[in-house]
Amino acid sequence: MDRRTAWRLLIALLLQPATLRAAPAPTILLIESYNADFEWDAGYRAALQARLEPACQLVSFELDTKRLPPERHAAMADQAWALYLKLKPALVILGDDAALSLLAARLAATATPVVYLGINNNPRVYFDPGKVRNITGVLERPLAKRNVALLRKILPAARRVLFLFDTSMTSTVIYHEIFQQTPRQQIEGLEVDVKLIDGWRAWQDEILAARGNGYDAIHLGSYQAVHDDGSAPPSAANMLRWSSAHAQVPLFGLWDFFVGADKAVGGLVLEGREQGMAAADIALRILAGARPGSIYPVTAQRGRFVFSRAQLARHHITLPPEIAYQSRLVD
Repeated sequence: MDRRTAWRLLIALLLQPATLRAAPAPTILLIESYNADFEWDAGYRAALQARLEPACQLVSFELDTKRLPPERHAAMADQAWALYLKLKPALVILGDDAALSLLAARLAATATPVVYLGINNNPRVYFDPGKVRNITGVLERPLAKRNVALLRKILPAARRVLFLFDTSMTSTVIYHEIFQQTPRQQIEGLEVDVKLIDGWRAWQDEILAARGNGYDAIHLGSYQAVHDDGSAPPSAANMLRWSSAHAQVPLFGLWDFFVGADKAVGGLVLEGREQGMAAADIALRILAGARPGSIYPVTAQRGRFVFSRAQLARHHITLPPEIAYQSRLVD
């Protein structure tokens, strides 16, 4: 090889990365309403990572609205917005109602595509779909009334059931949208009471008094926002375990991470993973060129039967065959 040919090869090698360099991975900003340790967030975040990385760079920000008092939520949203301005992401994913309510207006004024997930409310409450064309996503519909129908099959003798929620945005939306702000009603022939509890002491009182108050079962909704009312609550995980240990009637749940040997019996539950998978599918369509406004919002799933073997045994519950064969059993 002569010297001139060697120089030509060297120049070609030096120029090749600049001319043929692969496009950098697009950045996706995930803004979580809650926190990374919350099982719901962990479920959908893992699904997003599995579907989007390494082709995309996923950056997360936690608003932490279940643990922080409401007066700090706006400041957290400002921090998330500052990160958005710094990153200039190719796409934003908003996890749950708090993130959408706090940031929809600002993001709607941009050209950045936005995909929401875990939305319990009607999205129209947060933005006008007729005017906003850069936002779409995945709806979450907790199966409260279907779980009441399920209870009739699992506990045929049941007559009264208590739904317990904290006072978070998720709980308030469910109370408005599913229960129509009616604290006592008849569903599937059962008398159903719905209570939103603010403090840990009041929550303990409801759990301990359930049987004496005539309830045959308790359905737990969101509980992570129960706060200190003079008797400091334990961690969210230990709060669930305490409720299970002290309840004299079976506990049922609306989400998969409620179910376990020292948690709830089970139920027809939703999974964060399914929300993440559905949101990732929409994100990939948008990154491939689809317009967000052309993608109609989807509902991720219809629920799955998940039950704890230990809790079924503890409460002497035998699942009917038509439910048992569809169920996933955990410890």
